[in-house]
Amino acid sequence: MSLEKIILPKNKRILATVGENIRLARLRRKLSAGQLSERAGIGRMTLYKIEKGSPVVSIGNYLQVLFVLGLEKDMEQLASADPLGRKLQDANLVVKQRAPKNELKNNGLQK
Repeated sequence: MSLEKIILPKNKRILATVGENIRLARLRRKLSAGQLSERAGIGRMTLYKIEKGSPVVSIGNYLQVLFVLGLEKDMEQLASADPLGRKLQDANLVVKQRAPKNELKNNGLQK
């Protein structure tokens, strides 16, 4: 079964949007597909698939194209904001109550 068949429609739309954004960034820089693919070290067909949002292209190729476009920092933002994960993490935090190690320190008498 190919990856194209098992990817969810919502995820296909996300990849298509990413591909379109990459295509628009290339056009804003006035780069041809041949120029960008050569600079990224990939084939023109691979770049075509990236710009179409194909899920079969490796993430490394997406990153290489973003690097050539000067947008590699965008990749660092992936999954950086994780509100659900942070809530789950906070829900499992157990705060231990400890007695003070040194009574003088807690009274501000220690130097």
